[in-house]
Amino acid sequence: MTDNQLSSSAQKVQQVLDAFGLKLQVMEMPDSTRTAQDAAQAIGCLVGQIVKSLVFKTKRSRRPILVVASGQNRVDERKLEALLQEPLGKADADFVRQQTGFAIGGVPPVGHAMPIETFVDKDLLQYESIWAAAGTPRAVFRLTPAELVKITGGKVVDIC
Repeated sequence: MTDNQLSSSAQKVQQVLDAFGLKLQVMEMPDSTRTAQDAAQAIGCLVGQIVKSLVFKTKRSRRPILVVASGQNRVDERKLEALLQEPLGKADADFVRQQTGFAIGGVPPVGHAMPIETFVDKDLLQYESIWAAAGTPRAVFRLTPAELVKITGGKVVDIC
């Protein structure tokens, strides 16, 4: 699909990617990519190559935290709390949309409504290429782990 054929949310992500000067291309898939398993099946890659963008909310300061994790991993919230030195609360769908500008199931690692402190799962670094959500439950883009770290400004950590 060309930019003109992308949905507005996917086109917004494409514009953010273009601004980084990288040759990354958003694609809208015929099948859902809402979950890591769905995305891996639709793309034809390993679940571990899927970048899950998970938004958390700190309890005291109520700030958003983004974790981009390998699709096969579960984030250890205790490790995240230790890094933040603050307990985590629940980030509901409204909070996620307000902070990122995107609905759960399509949150990309970039292009958010406001800057979000980001942590990158070190397990993503083992892959030559990975796939991230691009604004909708059917839009994705392929990139390298180094490109992910660059565009998110995220800190690579052992978080799972």
